[in-house]
Amino acid sequence: MKINSLIIEIDGIDKEILRYLMDDARKPILQIANKIGISGAAIHQRLKKLEQSGVISGSKFTVNPKVLGYNTMAFIGIYLDKASRNSEAVKDLKKIPEVLECHYTTGNWSVLIKIICRDNEHLMQLLNTKIQAIEGVSRTETFISLDQQIDRQIQL
Repeated sequence: MKINSLIIEIDGIDKEILRYLMDDARKPILQIANKIGISGAAIHQRLKKLEQSGVISGSKFTVNPKVLGYNTMAFIGIYLDKASRNSEAVKDLKKIPEVLECHYTTGNWSVLIKIICRDNEHLMQLLNTKIQAIEGVSRTETFISLDQQIDRQIQL
């Protein structure tokens, strides 16, 4: 992993710990320690080192949006009339709760966002009243996800 021009090296035990926690972040440390064959204190020390180096940036629960009624996921390429508007546009996109991710990109779009909506009508409403209303947005290109086939983190 490259952080500020440094590459952080992790050993096999670190990778094993990370694999267990990436699979289930709530897995008890002592259970991991028993499977790997080291002490719980050693696991805690290694996790602290991984956090301080930036390899681990936190943990979170994953919410299933479909259970909450959000059934439409879309990716929207946003064309801005000037590159100088990027930071202001991103600031406005942050105010829209349905925007899950925002990426500066190469190619035709200035920004690519991932959004979650209840349905296509909700998507259209967001496009018309919020996203395309952002100053500098000249047009958008929308791709609706029919079904997510892969959802994973980097393999260690």
